[in-house]
Amino acid sequence: MADSTVVLITGVSRGIGRTFVETYLLRPNHIVIGSVRDKTAPYVQELESLSVAKGSRLVLIKIESASFTDPAEAIKDLEADGIDHIDMVIANAGGSGEKPFIPLDIVGADNVTDVFNVNTLGPLVLHQAILPFLQKSKAPKWVSVTSAAGSIGKLDAFQAHVVPAYGIAKAGLNWMTVLVQTDPGNSAAKAMGLEQAPTTKQQSIDAIISLIDNATREKTSGKFHDVIGGTEIPW
Repeated sequence: MADSTVVLITGVSRGIGRTFVETYLLRPNHIVIGSVRDKTAPYVQELESLSVAKGSRLVLIKIESASFTDPAEAIKDLEADGIDHIDMVIANAGGSGEKPFIPLDIVGADNVTDVFNVNTLGPLVLHQAILPFLQKSKAPKWVSVTSAAGSIGKLDAFQAHVVPAYGIAKAGLNWMTVLVQTDPGNSAAKAMGLEQAPTTKQQSIDAIISLIDNATREKTSGKFHDVIGGTEIPW
């Protein structure tokens, strides 16, 4: 346990969350903690059957992103499992809601609130719950997977006006960004006239993990990164 790198990834049932899990499990001596909405769902068996490197293992916990109590309960489960620290958190879970493409002049406040709870307040509550675990790490890292839709400086360039609730929520999160071939990514790409998102999940994961592996407080912390383009996006 003391020699293991402990990584917590939220939203691992599919998309880049699952690809994160698959990638980190193939690294030796990694405890990969993945959050799911339902630990009895069929995809759980698929996750538990993934290949693992020597000394690595998967631990699944229940966190519903809109719940403000699940993270604290999940921490109790981790303590019962003998996990006493976390080296890295990848806050990947999120969503744009059932009807993301609603113009700003008619989008409902309840819609914005729901999307904001999942994408902004969910990670906030998670951070508060696991902060003591991160503080026990020798080199703690927090990574938030966001979207170009959260950029205010390039709102027009990224055509983020088509998803106002999601853009507002991701602007609240304001960290890392990449558009990938997940279901939401492809939906957004089609709305912009593309057949699919231009970047695969694995390409995105490789780029994000490369940034994480080489991250320093001086060069990386507090910045909004386009990991595919290798550039910094204005807030």
